[in-house]
Amino acid sequence: MSGAVLKLVIFGLSVSSSWGNGHAILWRALIRAFGTLGHHIVFFERDVPYYAQNRDLTVLEGGRLVLYEDWETALPEAKLELADADAGMITSYCPDALAATELVLGAPIIRLFYDLDTPVTLSRLAAGEAVAYVGPEGLSAFDLVLSYTGGAALAGLRNRLGARRVAPLYGSVDPDHYRPESPKEPRGALSYLGTYAADRQPALERFFVEPARRRPHDTFILGGAQYPADFPWTENVFFWRHVAAHEHPRFYASARSTLNVTRQAMAALGWCPSGRLFEAAACGTAIVSDRWDGLEDFFAPEKEIIIVRTTENVLGALERDDAELSRIGRAARERVLTGHTALSRAAELERLLSQVGE
Repeated sequence: MSGAVLKLVIFGLSVSSSWGNGHAILWRALIRAFGTLGHHIVFFERDVPYYAQNRDLTVLEGGRLVLYEDWETALPEAKLELADADAGMITSYCPDALAATELVLGAPIIRLFYDLDTPVTLSRLAAGEAVAYVGPEGLSAFDLVLSYTGGAALAGLRNRLGARRVAPLYGSVDPDHYRPESPKEPRGALSYLGTYAADRQPALERFFVEPARRRPHDTFILGGAQYPADFPWTENVFFWRHVAAHEHPRFYASARSTLNVTRQAMAALGWCPSGRLFEAAACGTAIVSDRWDGLEDFFAPEKEIIIVRTTENVLGALERDDAELSRIGRAARERVLTGHTALSRAAELERLLSQVGE
């Protein structure tokens, strides 16, 4: 398969709307980069109302987007696209994952599963809960199972779901879309971009809300969807309800530093870099982050990222001068450009597909 043009058909959550999910931005960059390498992706997405009402992409660079009303409507076209495909992929949180799995497993192609939410998958299994996107046979029938999270998550996919061959495929960033912007003064002290999640809330209050209370004369900027009315707002927190993808660089430029908070299930397993980490770094913004095992494999503490464990650590980071924060931001950007671009991830995917096909 080496050197061949590849066609990959994906059945996923969403690529057309970045509202309330972390999948869309990842896929846009990866699909565009995969196309740059000469390959082609067809992405099937169920056209659900909440994404349709917040759609921020209609043309998929490097691939083709198929929006469908229900699985019965999609089935004829899915069969047609798989007929000349090299590989088919099911992703976590695909609303028609089980039906799509049956279709892909029955085709004479490379069969892939990509869990972009492995810690959530494994924690639900451990709690005895059903995982809607994994069938009763687990993942044993797939030729390759990819995971957005590395480390212990890979062993979990083998041991709990029977995956025979696993590999990490971490997040990435498209540097053509994420780059430093000239800041407009005055800038905020700290920003945070992320969809509301209950299991992130204690850390968000410790690393964002409490510093805002203690520095009432500074501006703090929070962006994201689904925040409840009883969120502990302070007068100096500016809320940007939905930050569209094209506005992310401007958002990161709006503050001297930006906060990264990891969901508990992900942090517990480690090796879980969010797409926001790579985005903010590509924009040259100094990142203040909680710590998890494996973080040092992606960014060097103090040189490329600031690690915090307490409110006082965050307050100390905010005391650093602009020159130091700019130096950390520039170093993080260089790290991303040399190893965490969408093109580098697309090349990894190309290599993994070639290895399975040998």
